[in-house]
Amino acid sequence: MKTAVIVTTYNRPDALVAVLEGYCGQSDRNFELVVADDGSTRETAEVVKEFEHRGLFPLTHVWQEDQGFRAAAIRNRAVASTSARLIIFTDGDCVPSCNFVKAHKQLAEPGFFLGSNRVLLASGFTKKVLSERLPIHTWSWTNWAQSWLRREVNRLLPLMVLPDGSFRKWTPDRWEGIKTCNLSVWRTDLIRVNGLDESYEGWGLEDSDLVIRLLHAGVKHKNARFAAPVFHLWHQEQDRRRLPENQHRLDDLLQSTNVRAGVGLDQYGSA
Repeated sequence: MKTAVIVTTYNRPDALVAVLEGYCGQSDRNFELVVADDGSTRETAEVVKEFEHRGLFPLTHVWQEDQGFRAAAIRNRAVASTSARLIIFTDGDCVPSCNFVKAHKQLAEPGFFLGSNRVLLASGFTKKVLSERLPIHTWSWTNWAQSWLRREVNRLLPLMVLPDGSFRKWTPDRWEGIKTCNLSVWRTDLIRVNGLDESYEGWGLEDSDLVIRLLHAGVKHKNARFAAPVFHLWHQEQDRRRLPENQHRLDDLLQSTNVRAGVGLDQYGSA
């Protein structure tokens, strides 16, 4: 199954290095990776070139001009750049666990999208991980337990590993808490809903909008927790000035049966 991992980034090359190292260490490297760059400077492009030269998996860099937070737009551009059947969305500050890609591929099932969770790293620990280039994607349960005892991470429960089973479909209509830092969707389903809605600008809720429209289209939620966690590097809170406007847009969507994004994937010739 042709799979693409889409990693969204903006001017955080040190974090991107840690994330790409995590993908170099995946147990399943049969995937392509697209760095979806929301307007970063040249330093990010240099990081991508460094990893591209390793040749461990196909790696491309999709860039758009910096016009503020436009995550929906750059994700759509990244989707349009690949023909992969399965799209795994994540972020450039989320280091994947070593079986992250393998788990998403094994749990993928027609008619469902997969949502999983994350472990949050504290500020000081994040600085240490980046400055010392700690390979946290290779860490054992013991390493993480010690880190949790030092209050460097917020929880350990997401690191439990459970097999596929009926429990993963117990919340088929769930959208709350599902984010594009750890989400996989079939390409055909993304095309059906016209990708992410680029009407959302500024931080917040464009990922919830996508999930709700997938549900409206009949695509159900399958839980990938306890299989595919990511380790979320600390960052300062994003500018939330556009959040009230985005929330109003999402509230309207919840009261509707709308499926397709108004400004979406079709403008790039992919739908």
